Amino acid sequence: MSAAPVIVTVAPTGPLTTREQHPGVPLTPREIAVAVAEAAEAGAAVAHIHARDERGEPTADPAVYAAIVGEIEQRCDIVVQASTGVGLSVPVADRVAVVDNDLYSVPMATLNPASMTFAGATFHNPPEFVHELAERMKERGIRPELEVYDFGHVRLCLDLVREGLISEPLQFSFVMGVRGGMPGDPALLPALRAMLPAGSAWQAIGIGSSQLPLSLAALALGGNLRVGFEDNVFWSKGVLADSNAQFVHRAVELAAAAGREVADPAYVRARLAAG
Repeated sequence: MSAAPVIVTVAPTGPLTTREQHPGVPLTPREIAVAVAEAAEAGAAVAHIHARDERGEPTADPAVYAAIVGEIEQRCDIVVQASTGVGLSVPVADRVAVVDNDLYSVPMATLNPASMTFAGATFHNPPEFVHELAERMKERGIRPELEVYDFGHVRLCLDLVREGLISEPLQFSFVMGVRGGMPGDPALLPALRAMLPAGSAWQAIGIGSSQLPLSLAALALGGNLRVGFEDNVFWSKGVLADSNAQFVHRAVELAAAAGREVADPAYVRARLAAG
């Protein structure tokens, strides 16, 4: 049986990437929307969105997310996925508002199942917060993208399924290469995939130099891809990428070389509506 179409997600901003690291990282709602529209034209079906305030710092302010969503919807038909990770400095109490507000509507949002050391800081996701976030997402019909930074996180995600807080079909992101989480080693992907229930979709997210090798391995194993300035700003060693869209173009070309079709937003929406 042939592999499912490849869903290419673009993550144009993230919570940590700065203009010092790449002068073209989009920060304002309009800049983010322009970058997303370019990525959609290149073949991305999903946009993973983080919001920044007027100082360029991470924010969970629903008004800023609403501005981003509105700007994107004016420009393209991509599926918008809101990040509830927001940023390491944003309190967990504020992050619930990303999915629990009446200013905008998104069909997808990320859900991180556990606290962890993230580089030199702590990424706070205490159990009570994770459950509250899952409950709010279920009430509003928002599909979670389950972000897995280590093997034990898969078990915690499946516990949420058993508790009835998340329904199948499931969607996982294997985030690899963060100091404090799994290394960016493609050899780990088969073991991670084997832990998932049948019918689950998954993508490999390689941080920094692990992005390209993990993309190649994910394609070979039937997975999906995420690329963009949130995860990596270098096109090759020492050479900055021109844009987020440049990464998407390469992901589409890699999918074609692997003999796999690239999913469009309609395919993603149909999957989100299943189950």
